[in-house]
Amino acid sequence: MTRCPRAGCAGTVDEDGFCDVCGLEAVPAEAGSEPQSKPSTRTGASSSSGAKSWTAASSSSNPVSSRSGSSGRGMLGVGLIEVPPVPYRDPSDVVLDNPVVPERQRFCGRCGAEVGRSRGERPARPSGFCPKCGQRYSFTPALSPGQVVNDQYEVLGCLAHGGLGWIYLARDQAVSGRWVVLKGVIDGADADATAAAIAERHFLAKVEHPNIVKIHNFVQHGDEETSVGYIVMEYVGGQSLKELLKQRRIDRGPTECLPVEQAIAYAIEVLRPLGYLHANGLLYCDVKPDNVIQTQEQLKLIDLGAVRHTDDDTGAVFGTEGYQAPEVSEEGPSPASDLYAVGRMLAVLSIPFDFRSAYVDRLPSQAEAPLLAEHESLWRLLARACHRDPRRRFDSAVEMAEQLTCVLREVLAAADGQPRPASSTNFGPELESFGTQSHDSEVVATVDGLTVARALPVPRVDGSDPAAGLLTALGSASPADLLDEVKDTSPTVEVRLRRVRAHIELGDIAAAWSEAEETSGDAWRAHWARGLAALAADKPVDAGRAFDAVVDLLPGELVAKLALAAAAELSGDLADAARYYGVAWRTDRSLVSAAFGLARVLLADGARTEAVAVLGSVPTTSAHYVAAHEAAIRAVANTPNPVSLTSTELVAAGQRLGEIEIGEARRARLEAELLETALERAFADGPDAPDGSRMLGCRLEEDELRLGLEQRYRTLARHSASVLERYSYVDRANQVRPWTWV
Repeated sequence: MTRCPRAGCAGTVDEDGFCDVCGLEAVPAEAGSEPQSKPSTRTGASSSSGAKSWTAASSSSNPVSSRSGSSGRGMLGVGLIEVPPVPYRDPSDVVLDNPVVPERQRFCGRCGAEVGRSRGERPARPSGFCPKCGQRYSFTPALSPGQVVNDQYEVLGCLAHGGLGWIYLARDQAVSGRWVVLKGVIDGADADATAAAIAERHFLAKVEHPNIVKIHNFVQHGDEETSVGYIVMEYVGGQSLKELLKQRRIDRGPTECLPVEQAIAYAIEVLRPLGYLHANGLLYCDVKPDNVIQTQEQLKLIDLGAVRHTDDDTGAVFGTEGYQAPEVSEEGPSPASDLYAVGRMLAVLSIPFDFRSAYVDRLPSQAEAPLLAEHESLWRLLARACHRDPRRRFDSAVEMAEQLTCVLREVLAAADGQPRPASSTNFGPELESFGTQSHDSEVVATVDGLTVARALPVPRVDGSDPAAGLLTALGSASPADLLDEVKDTSPTVEVRLRRVRAHIELGDIAAAWSEAEETSGDAWRAHWARGLAALAADKPVDAGRAFDAVVDLLPGELVAKLALAAAAELSGDLADAARYYGVAWRTDRSLVSAAFGLARVLLADGARTEAVAVLGSVPTTSAHYVAAHEAAIRAVANTPNPVSLTSTELVAAGQRLGEIEIGEARRARLEAELLETALERAFADGPDAPDGSRMLGCRLEEDELRLGLEQRYRTLARHSASVLERYSYVDRANQVRPWTWV
């Protein structure tokens, strides 16, 4: 075995390339870096009693940068952003010199009452009994430097004080002197209770996840009268998210928060270990920034003191005010309450608000928190994660992480204008676009509800639906065949959704509407079915309400926003249409219907320049690249007010026309439209090309524009389909040519 090359680590490197002590990839350590760790403390009831932070680094958080790949052992940033790493320091640097709990942080571990406080001239007592419930308390460290616990763990000193007493740094004399943390299991003199508490917590030793602190052992220390149980945990070096937030406010101001993309990355990473715990029948119960440590580029949940089985109805419930879900005090914790706490943590990290008092059980509105108004999808995600009704929250940590990753893509795309596409887990790709094929008389094609309903991407089959197997097998069946195959199938939500779609494709709108009205429930697929039927039935307002409900449930889903944008456009709400089309197109350039939709509403609002820019952003790889550029050219050529055009716009339109490959007649027609508009502008405003700007080979002045237009008319005459049309173009050519002597 190879010795770990990291300074201060006595571990060895396993066959996978990771150290068996520090757990890190065995790459050469940078100068001055050492592995270290730091667990955090659980708080009882609604009190929090931390002391001096036991941070392993003092660096402030730096700006987050985009990246195409991730580095390090963790998945922090999900390959989209690079979160500044937190370096290591010698663990002995974080041992408290004077381990004293301030009076203001002294609370009873059982009832939360104030204890150990001074009264008048009577000094505070560091130990005694709670006057409210009689529970014994002690804020004096039970272990001193140099003591050896269980003949194995040499205590170096105190790290912090938590709800169950002091937390200590120690060396494991049996395993190469590795750093460990000792955390009290129960604070009392009852040896039997201590032994029982330790036995109850042994299941934690089986928890194995790279984002969860490792439990090494459970030990007792002291005689039968004063026995105290301790969890022995790995030491995780770095800074807690609370400390990172605090340092940023020290550096930048008291209302500063972490960059929103960094906060989202943290929340996504925390959801991974939560999903693992939930899948194994465990609840974490105390998610908060204090209990999440960043070390290098990896996050870890560091306090398992509140972890319990999902079916445990008798154990003590721990949590922290401001993060704990409102139903926990009455109904107990659940996976939904863990997800609630993640939402609260994300809100605390990204927006400044009084989460312990004024907003202890609610979130600020978008008016009160500008960041939530700027990023509507984040606001919707937090609203679902932190809903008072646990049944309205996300169904799982996996689902919440998926949606949060989609929101992160939106946030990053909004920041730098670069798309961040990804395959949807809920919808198939956009196989058929809408509003992309215009007639010669249209700048951009108009749309109707039926066309949109038929073109929207199809939801992927829900694998948990009883009819999933049958519907998957019928994936390529015609609408008529599908209806025939499922006519005797139990009408699940998935079956009804497929029937609605099939009826729409067959043009039977009444049947689609009837089927949708019978689709009950609040699942997003039920709302989607109602939205499709309403679009096809030319009821865009009803469709908008249904799709808005889908976006509430899937706040990061771009296809849902595309549908909501189309419904808003058809109902005349151009502002909402532009907003949702814009989010979809900015984030994923494969949703080309969003580009044409955004251009339509911008043109309807008189924003020609912005519409041209959107159409020009359709990539060359798109099947609609030529159609988009033709539409951009027509947006300039068919402007209602030619005088508003600048020479730059005209020249750019001519250059754009030269970059696309189309037939001669089609090109001549577009060139003629541009030249006609330029000539109208010249009549109204006079020549405007002092710099010699040329469009389609013509200076932007009357005579040259006339000659160019004459040439295009004669080209169109050669390609005319009838004699009358040819004569018409020849007449127009003769009329437009400038007067000459010959």
